[in-house]
Amino acid sequence: MAIHVIRVPDIGEGVAEVELVAWHVKPGERIIEDQVLADVMTDKATVEVPSPVHGVVESLGGEPGQVLAVGAELIRIETDAAVKPASGSAASSPAAAAAPARGPARGPAKALAQASAQAPAATAAAAAKKATPASSMAAAQVRAAPPLPSAAVTTTLAAVATTDGAPARATPARVLASPSVRARAWELGIDLAQVRAGSPSGRVMHADLDAHVALRGGARQAQPPAAAPRTAPAVPRAEVEDTVEAIRIIGLRRKIAQKMQESTRRIPHFSYHEEVDVTELEALREHLNQRGGAGGAEGAPRLSPLAFVIVAICRAVPEFPQVNGTLDDEAGVLHRHSAVHVGVAAQTDAGLLVPVLRDAQSLGLAAIAAETARLAALARSGKATRGELAGSTITVTSLGKLGGIATTPVINHPEVAIIGVNKIVERPVMRRGAVVGRLMMNLSGSFDHRVVDGAVAAGFVQRVRELLEHPATLFLGER
Repeated sequence: MAIHVIRVPDIGEGVAEVELVAWHVKPGERIIEDQVLADVMTDKATVEVPSPVHGVVESLGGEPGQVLAVGAELIRIETDAAVKPASGSAASSPAAAAAPARGPARGPAKALAQASAQAPAATAAAAAKKATPASSMAAAQVRAAPPLPSAAVTTTLAAVATTDGAPARATPARVLASPSVRARAWELGIDLAQVRAGSPSGRVMHADLDAHVALRGGARQAQPPAAAPRTAPAVPRAEVEDTVEAIRIIGLRRKIAQKMQESTRRIPHFSYHEEVDVTELEALREHLNQRGGAGGAEGAPRLSPLAFVIVAICRAVPEFPQVNGTLDDEAGVLHRHSAVHVGVAAQTDAGLLVPVLRDAQSLGLAAIAAETARLAALARSGKATRGELAGSTITVTSLGKLGGIATTPVINHPEVAIIGVNKIVERPVMRRGAVVGRLMMNLSGSFDHRVVDGAVAAGFVQRVRELLEHPATLFLGER
């Protein structure tokens, strides 16, 4: 029997560890060459790991959500052609999964799998300690996430014999009852342990209390309080079982969580909100869209308010260069950029991604609209490359019609500024002594207060507002 061991690949760029996102195979399954075995992830790039050989999966080296070091054992494959497929064999049964029949454990992954089967409550780190001495160093490279809690909760039942010699019935060692049932039993002076439960689960219900009182003639029923007289027995209520779904935070969702936590932990956010009258801007946008969208050419993307906001940001940055840069926390160095690489937050099924619109300051309105649409489509389809998801110097985020009145966006670390675009609504506004309806939109900016002062942040947002309220100025000197 030949065993082929596949290890965590070196993805490059100094990556020392990856997160195991998903398995596409299981132990005992027959696989072929080039079949995808697993997905691993680093930063925001997901990599598929294919099989270089034919064979049968012997063991898996971790669970989804675990972080594995580069070079650690990922999967073992039996390449002996005489090995039978797992279908219909004992390897596919639960009993076989609990007690593998292929000999002693090999390596840290096998030891972890056996320890997990023998003690489900133990963590993968504890299982690694049970690995063989030769594999202890490799096992130490695996940082396992704690196992999910069991979805089923079992109750230990004790057999209680009746005093008249009747067959014993199973009752809970601790009486199961809701708080309302316990309170009512206390008012009636009844020991819940003496009440026969009518439900298969052994839970005492209000109806069981009523039956118990009827059998005993109500002798122990306490007088109800005068302030709240009880005129009739309580109506039995259906018990609603609470169901809890445990969802593991892994893959891209974990990366997003770590990014948000790092940003809020490191950066003292300063927020500034300003309302913008976009009546003229919306009239211009509608006019351009009626003429064929960006550039007026057939097939050109329709213009959204976001494209105009990006143009305004690019026009305002030269006057406020402090907001267009990244901060190296460790070195204490602020890197200001002359080029404006705008990160455009995009919501995807996998989570929030921020593709980068590079050199936006050199693009016209049509090019910005087209490139933004292209990047958003790549992000939502999961085809955006690492280069398209890194290197932004300032970020803009918009929830569109869900934007609300105001938001407090989280800065995309290590940047120092982010602009949030909120929804456009028509509101009554005083203009030249008269109340008129105007289209209003709020801008919400967050800034790193370590390097961007409040006056600078306010001046930058006000400049963006001024450009949007007078849209003709957006295109003065446009290349």
